[in-house]
Amino acid sequence: MTPSEDDVTNFLAFAPEAGEGKAFLFLEGANTLEEAVGQFYESPNKYTPAPPPGMSEPVKKAMDAKTQSSPPQYAPPQYAPPANVMSRPRHRPHMNPVIEAGILRARDEQEMQNELQRVQLQYRIYNSDIEPEHDTEYYCNCSIHQYQRMKWNRLSVQEMWCKAVMYPGEKFYHDCYQTGFFNSNPYRYRVVSPFGNNLSAFTGMRNGFGAYGMPAPHPRYYTQSVQQTIQLNATLNAEAQRDIDAKEPRINIWEADQLESSMSNMTLANDSPSRADGKKLPVDEKGRQVEKGSAEKRQGIAGPSKNDNSAASKPSKFAGLKKALAIKSPEEREADRLAKMRARGRELRNMILYEENGRWPDQEWRQIVAAYQEKVGMTRKIAHLRARQPTQYLHLLRAGYFEPIPIAWANQASNPLKFSIEAAAGWRGITPAWRGYEDTAEERLYWVLNHREGNVGARMKPDLISAMNMARARMASAVEPPPIYYSPNDVCHVQHTSEGYSKQVMPAPFRPFDAPEVPTDDTMILLDVSGSMDFDPVRPNYNEYLITGYSRSTQPKNKDIAKAVIRRFTDAMANHDHNFQGYQLTTFSSQANYIGVVNHRNLDTMWRNVRLGGGTRVMTGWQKVKDLHFQKHSESASHHPVYGWQAGPQTPMLRLLLLLDGEATDMDEFELELLGLSWVHVTIFLIGVDGCPHHHRHANELQRISEVNHHVAFVDAQGNTPERFVTHELLKRHLGYNVSMAEFEELEQPPPYSE
Repeated sequence: MTPSEDDVTNFLAFAPEAGEGKAFLFLEGANTLEEAVGQFYESPNKYTPAPPPGMSEPVKKAMDAKTQSSPPQYAPPQYAPPANVMSRPRHRPHMNPVIEAGILRARDEQEMQNELQRVQLQYRIYNSDIEPEHDTEYYCNCSIHQYQRMKWNRLSVQEMWCKAVMYPGEKFYHDCYQTGFFNSNPYRYRVVSPFGNNLSAFTGMRNGFGAYGMPAPHPRYYTQSVQQTIQLNATLNAEAQRDIDAKEPRINIWEADQLESSMSNMTLANDSPSRADGKKLPVDEKGRQVEKGSAEKRQGIAGPSKNDNSAASKPSKFAGLKKALAIKSPEEREADRLAKMRARGRELRNMILYEENGRWPDQEWRQIVAAYQEKVGMTRKIAHLRARQPTQYLHLLRAGYFEPIPIAWANQASNPLKFSIEAAAGWRGITPAWRGYEDTAEERLYWVLNHREGNVGARMKPDLISAMNMARARMASAVEPPPIYYSPNDVCHVQHTSEGYSKQVMPAPFRPFDAPEVPTDDTMILLDVSGSMDFDPVRPNYNEYLITGYSRSTQPKNKDIAKAVIRRFTDAMANHDHNFQGYQLTTFSSQANYIGVVNHRNLDTMWRNVRLGGGTRVMTGWQKVKDLHFQKHSESASHHPVYGWQAGPQTPMLRLLLLLDGEATDMDEFELELLGLSWVHVTIFLIGVDGCPHHHRHANELQRISEVNHHVAFVDAQGNTPERFVTHELLKRHLGYNVSMAEFEELEQPPPYSE
């Protein structure tokens, strides 16, 4: 084949270690992309020229090193690997329809999300779930129509993704150029537009806008749209789950004997060896019973039996007609049904075994997967799915639901856990009840939470209206902080942003769930340095559930509060641990940066290396922190090429302080990963704007996570922050015991340093 640029890109998606040169050569020597990738993994050096004869050994080594200089696909960090890592056989990357569609979708997923945000900002649409609508159906070259054209051009990608994740019997639909009455989009005529559905009788424009009007969502219509979407999501989710449950095999596909016996035990009348008239079934020359349908067919061909004069033995007048029309008896139809069931069960079983062997090719992979399922608490549920609901098991297996998150996903702009879910637009999730989730990470997180062992009742994701109502209720419960924590050195007092502290939501009384700190534990700090850390704090203005704008809040910038809390925290930890060298600080936004070891003396100097700006991708920082932790403790751990570092029984606990000023774009992915780890404890400090419902909505989400994962704790503060109060609460949760006020006052003193 003649390789195109897209062919080379697709090849490198499967084999990134090959490089563009090798990709071109292997594609040129193959007929298909799959054949080229297979040839590469069978013989990576197939097109590498051999060194000329007589070449000296050093030159040969230099050439070998040159051809193998590109790093492997899942390279461990650049330090000495642990001694217990053994060489592994090279496995070809596993592929299935979901992975292939995910690779294609990931190419421009982030670009589409960025374009949508740009258009929303241009038209002053502040709710992320509202897509801009044009005031006329006539095409022009405005930003809205340009975005819609990008969606249309991506329709083939959407169809490929949806067909890969759809369950049997489901139909593909979308929201592009659907003007006819008959279409399969269930949201088309059952959910009102946030912009309203009224068209002007004179202008033909939505809501009466003129040719130069800017359409804007209406608070009443938006609330109505959200309510109708919530109701329709619940209805469609229940129907989809009920339909796929009904289509699961009625027999155990893993018991082959049962399949065979279901066929061999079939007889004419309810599995009885005798006929209803008391006469025995006919037998062949070997004494075996002959099926009724076959016997009567033969009898109809040969004529009536001479030994049986009863009317019942006479063939039907329509026997020949039935045979000509291929009309089967009920018994024959039942036999065919069981034969199809057996064939479908065998096919489903083979597909599951193929997928399992492809995803987990050796015993080491299977041990890591089994350990992950055990830690997450899903071993029994997964076994039940495999035995009783194999169709759903296969779908979730293909999407990687039963294994750790690959480390390569953390630094990708888009991956299968960052795909948006848009029910009205037809962008599907993985589970049957996918409607209502924001993205595939949130969907998988709640699926895990609802299927863990010991879970009582379903943990439903709160819908938009419920989440906002709970956030407003939490915001209304804020009270004045205890006056004992007053400090004139707090940032809000030094900067004189406004008088006094803001009201705070008091955390629940501390209860030690996780094990308390021991001297071998490793404390690190992970800091969000996204662009919002340096913005002037603002809060949204709401009309019902529609954001109409933003108002400025009189409080310090989030970066100043974060720095002050880090200083107080590291001082207290140095006194507690007698570790006066300091603690490792890592920052993250769209990428992660290791700042260094910070302490009381060098914090101001190290802070100059902190660069603010970018998005909020916590998984990039988390991967950096993990590498730093295992760099120090590699002798007690092992490294897997796909799943990364695996802690051993002797690996010290990592205690992480994570500072955020809002919800990270991959926060659900981070929370999902923490469910499968027992060697880390994370204490989150959430910085918020005074009177902001978004802050309290995120705080409620963190509260739900901390209730199901005792390795996660959180403290939040809004507005003018009482830093001593926050530090005391953080120490309790970080150290794992109830630090008394007297002990806290001793710990917060500046630590002594010897010159």
